[in-house]
Amino acid sequence: MTYANSESGAEWFARPDNDTGKPGLSFSCTMCGNCCSGDGGYVLFTDAESEALAARLGVTVSEFLDRYTHDTIAGRSLREKKSESGYECIFLDRNSIPGKGVCGVYEDRPMQCRTWPFWRSNLAGPWSWANAAKTCPGLNSGRRYSVQEIRVLREKVDM
Repeated sequence: MTYANSESGAEWFARPDNDTGKPGLSFSCTMCGNCCSGDGGYVLFTDAESEALAARLGVTVSEFLDRYTHDTIAGRSLREKKSESGYECIFLDRNSIPGKGVCGVYEDRPMQCRTWPFWRSNLAGPWSWANAAKTCPGLNSGRRYSVQEIRVLREKVDM
């Protein structure tokens, strides 16, 4: 997959923004929960992440895997629950703060969650970023991430 602009050889997000004149992308989580819900998908995790999540939940790794995960074509994933939004992560809490989606395991959430929205699939081109922004109100607002920060986050997961 290529991330370069064929004219300049630069990644599209490395070009100066039309509004600010600065490279990079802006993102600030609004706690909408949209990244944790929708048509269904998967949240993959490492062995170390499963150990951390099990410890956070006060269960053994085996119990964690049995209760909170399932097999998918992509690998072992966190379970989802049916909701008004379609399907959502088993750890998404929409009750603690009315109108917000709170991660119940935030401090130990998998890298896939930590790196949203800087996934390869969202960074493939300006169109893919704009498409993600249709469901994520935090895109294009808040903190501006540098080109280097985006590259580092993008490389942490294969999404």
